[in-house]
Amino acid sequence: MNLTRRTLMQGLAAAPALAQSRSAAPNLLLVLSDDHSVPYLGAYGATYMATPVLDAFARAGMRFDRSFCSAPQCVPSRTAFLTGRSPVAVRMGRFNSPLPPEIITLPEVLRPLGYYTGVCGRYFHLNGVIKAGAVTKAVYDKYGLQTWKNRVDYLDVSAQTQTPAKLSEFLGKVPKGRPWFFWMNYSDPHHVWDKNAGKVDPAKIRLPAHLPDLPGVREDLAAYCGEVERMDGLFGESMDVLRRNGLEENTLVMFIGDNGMAFPHGKGSLYDPGLNTPLMVRWPGRVKAGATTRSLISGEDVTPTFIEAGGGKPPKEMSGRSFLGLLTGGSYQPREYIFGFRLPHGNAPFTPQTKSSTFDLSRCARSERWKLIYNCTPSMEYQPVDSARDPSWQQILAAHREGKLKPEHERAYFQNPRPVLELFDLENDPSELNNLAGRPEVRDVERQHLMALQEKMILDYDFLPPPMSE
Repeated sequence: MNLTRRTLMQGLAAAPALAQSRSAAPNLLLVLSDDHSVPYLGAYGATYMATPVLDAFARAGMRFDRSFCSAPQCVPSRTAFLTGRSPVAVRMGRFNSPLPPEIITLPEVLRPLGYYTGVCGRYFHLNGVIKAGAVTKAVYDKYGLQTWKNRVDYLDVSAQTQTPAKLSEFLGKVPKGRPWFFWMNYSDPHHVWDKNAGKVDPAKIRLPAHLPDLPGVREDLAAYCGEVERMDGLFGESMDVLRRNGLEENTLVMFIGDNGMAFPHGKGSLYDPGLNTPLMVRWPGRVKAGATTRSLISGEDVTPTFIEAGGGKPPKEMSGRSFLGLLTGGSYQPREYIFGFRLPHGNAPFTPQTKSSTFDLSRCARSERWKLIYNCTPSMEYQPVDSARDPSWQQILAAHREGKLKPEHERAYFQNPRPVLELFDLENDPSELNNLAGRPEVRDVERQHLMALQEKMILDYDFLPPPMSE
């Protein structure tokens, strides 16, 4: 047994184990939508789309307005959700790297507490490449790197249309009297967008300031919102499964977007549309219905919160902070900062034609009012992740070539090299279009955020150069 696992087991032995009274232990359900930014739900003010199930879910529990994933990409973001640590700290910076076998995950902490555990839905990315090539697969097999079949009791990666059935199947396997944890993954609203998924009118969409008002932008956004609508219906079917099994009252359900939308300024960037995702929690009798909060929440906080709700104590290796007290009206120490990590994206090798969509390295520290971004690859040509061939980006490119973009959009997408440091006043510039880094009037704010980021990078053994000299 390695040191990490030994420490875990010692911590669990000392935890106030609810497993001793399993009937009191809540069931735990984690639900992820894919590439889902705030505000794209009715519950967050998107009046041009219909998401009645999730809107009702939000009214029945607590809505978080400042929840931030730890990375604007699937693999590192989900790593933080399931380990309570940053993706850098657990060495999950590449899509073809499975989660290291010695790293402890949420279901592995819950199992000694008496929980039956499972995963279903869109491939959850923490077991390496979905369709590994011969060389990669040979390495996986030689060293036994694909470990998720041993980390949970139930494992399925069927299409999202099967999630209600798979939840039902999982519940049928839970031993009588035991609590359970289930991680359910949807593929919506991930790119490629299905234009027939919903019925959103492009003309009615309220465009954010960071996107130019072009027909292709509206067309793509309508398709994106349509996928959110479709996912809303699938989520409703799964909630029906809970109701039919009489499990609503004793189940803590947490709904989160894994990372932001695949649009410019979103997925693959450390701006809020890449990191700020919906988070809503329902737990009848424990979480006040209709509550909202603007407390800063990090993706690293999800696992510690579930562990504490299940009667355990998060291992000391976890840098995440439980927000169970915030949910239930107990004690809670708010965060001063959340941190974001941009890492390589996808599995393509680096070539002279590689753009920022595939390879970009940056970090950020965000407080309630300010955000500092540290770009370590500022000369990479900008390109949005996944959607570069779609009408939205192609029309933005055309407008750029014709000199028709607004100055703020030119700076956001075509400045090269990009600044190494960016500092945004989110109170007066929520779209993060006016970089204040280097200005004398914000010198102290800039230094405070640099110091916070430097501390996080040191504690996580980050491989990038430090953001400040001393």
